[in-house]
Formats: sequence, C-alpha cells, structure tokens
Amino acid sequence: MTTHVFIVDSTTFKLHLEYLFAGTGAKDNRIDFNNNPNTSLHATTENMLIGMIADGSRIRRGDQIIFYLQQEFSKKIFEGKFFGIFKAKNDWSFLDNNDRQQYLKDELEKSLTFRTLIEPYKVYAEGVTEWEALDEIKNMTSPNQMLWSLIYRKLKGNRGNTMITIYEAERLTQLIRNKNNRTELNCPNKVLSFDAVEQKIVCLNERQRTYAGRQEEINLVPRLIAKYQAGNSFESHLQAYITKNLGKGTNSGLDDLILNGAQIEWLGNEVSCGVGMQRIDVMPSAIKDEQRVLIPIELKAVEADERNIIQIQRYVDWIEQYYISNRQCDIQPVLVAKKMTNKQSDAHQRLIDSFNHFNKTNKSRCGKLKYVEFEVRNSDLIFEGISY
Repeated sequence: MTTHVFIVDSTTFKLHLEYLFAGTGAKDNRIDFNNNPNTSLHATTENMLIGMIADGSRIRRGDQIIFYLQQEFSKKIFEGKFFGIFKAKNDWSFLDNNDRQQYLKDELEKSLTFRTLIEPYKVYAEGVTEWEALDEIKNMTSPNQMLWSLIYRKLKGNRGNTMITIYEAERLTQLIRNKNNRTELNCPNKVLSFDAVEQKIVCLNERQRTYAGRQEEINLVPRLIAKYQAGNSFESHLQAYITKNLGKGTNSGLDDLILNGAQIEWLGNEVSCGVGMQRIDVMPSAIKDEQRVLIPIELKAVEADERNIIQIQRYVDWIEQYYISNRQCDIQPVLVAKKMTNKQSDAHQRLIDSFNHFNKTNKSRCGKLKYVEFEVRNSDLIFEGISY
C-alpha cells in the first residue's frame, strides 16, 4: 500500500473533503493527446502533463491519501499542515479535461485535470505542521529516519501528488494520530469539510454528497507509439505506462520480467534519492515467498549504454544508506531500454562489460542487474529479458 500526499489550498481542500476526491492540474492546459497519437502542445508542456499522469497512475485501490495544506497568509494559515487519513476508492486517476464542463472548476478556482476518488479511512480533525513533520528530530536516532521524500519535494519544486515510503507514512500517520490524542473524527454518513478559521476538518450536518463529474479513462499508448515511431523522446510516457500497468496483469511480459511472481506492496515513481537531481524512474517494493525486494528501475527510451550504470550504482548506494536501515529488503536493480539493433557493435560490448563490472562490484549488495529491452509490436509494448 502506497501513501500519496496531495498538495491543496484552503479552497480546494474544502471541496476535496465535501466531494471526496483528490486532484492535480496545470494552469490552463487542455489535454488533447488522450487516446490520440497527436498533440498541439509544446513538448515541454506535454511532458509536464505526462508526469502528472504518471503520478496518478501509481495509485491503487486502497492506497492511503494524505493532504498537505499550503501556507496562505491571506487566510491566516501561516504554516503548512498535513491532514488525513483517506483511501483511494479506485485504481489510477481519471481525466476531467480543462473546459467549461470541468466539474467544480469555478468553485475550485483552478483546473484540476487529473482526479482520484477517495473515501474516509481514519480521519483526524487536527493537522500536523510541516515543522513538526519535517524539522523536529526528537525521538530520531539517525538522519535516515527523517521524511526525506517530502524534504526532497520541498527542495526540488512542487509536485501536486508525491508518494512517500512505507516507513515515512507510518511516521507521518502516527504524528497525525498523536496530534489528535489518537481520537478519530466520527462523521457517519455526514459531509466532511474544512474550517479555514479553525484550521480543522469538521463535520457538516448534511448527508454525504455524490461526485458527479466526468471520469474519462486515460490511455497514453497511441501517443507513446507515435513518439516511438517518430524517434522522439518518450521516457515520461514510458514511465506513466509502467506505473499504470505494472502488476495489473495487462502486460504479462512486463509483470513477469519485473516482478517474477511477486506482489507489489508499494509503488513509487520519480523517487528522489539525493539533494541533486537524481530520481529513480520507477521503484516498486514487492514480496515473494515472504521476502521483500526493492526494485529500482532505470528507464531509457533510447538504446542503453554504459553510462546508465553510473545512475543505477547511485540508486543502490542511496537505498543502502537511507532505505534499508528503515525497512529491510533485498535490492534488484533493473535497466529497461529500447531494443538494441546491433548487438555485434563495440557499443554493445561496452554495455555488457559495464553490466559485468557492476555485478562484480555489487555481488554482496544486490541481485544481478536485470536488463530488459522493449519494442512496439502490434500496437502494444513488448518487453523481453536479455541474457548477457
């Protein structure tokens, strides 16, 4: 179960609670590439929107949802706060496009294009301040116990939907419980809302409202294939495809190669692993035969080369220092890249040499690097494990 943190303001938070949904969006952009090979959007804008889709695609039914309320000095909200806890009602996010029919757009005062239905789980009235969650270090014995996923988000820029690790979620939810003296808000069949003056989640004396907006399924495959065939970059599209489909049985080759029969317990994308710009493209934590394994996946929309090993090595180093000390697991690195056309070239040999050097160096630290190639065939992505 993954925990996702959605960024809100006092206006959107109130409506999220009253209509039980969470969402992200980007200014006035309208999606024209859903289930469509073409787009009129600039590549930078398209990739930004695809990144939001990838974030929403990692959501699975039953995942936890926590809201982070941003500072609003005009509303006398002087510091950010974390509120929870809710659960995702369905798999993935859906599209409600940015037009005059977008549900609650006027009330939200912004466009939230990608949305997820939620339901109350263990809801607490009071929120935990950002300082209490990210800066206060009492009861911590090591820096690796800090909520680095949220700290990295703060340092690197805003993502409207950020996942946090299992141990980070356990700490944050316990902070929220303790803030409320472990007493949940009891509102059976009533409308939840947000009181901006008291800065609390409250119950309204009304029956729960029904979410009545559009729920269009998001399909990026036609656009991904078009970019693949044109020789254009599509790593963000590939990431969104994998986060949506991994472990769902929709692409058995992908599941077999990455998970090998294991069940996903947590799924992350764009997982920050340092104060620089290093991010693990996709990283599931999975369990098989009662053994937990963390799978950092490096994605390449081009053919692999030996430089990819530098990134993967850093991922393994970071996991050892910051993750395993909090949650014991094996590490199984994976490189997914476009099918190589010439396996007799010097470049291919350098690639294999880099794999073998990595495996020798990390023999006692992680599993043998798994190398997976993909191609488009019959309007779908085909993944193949490559022996070396």
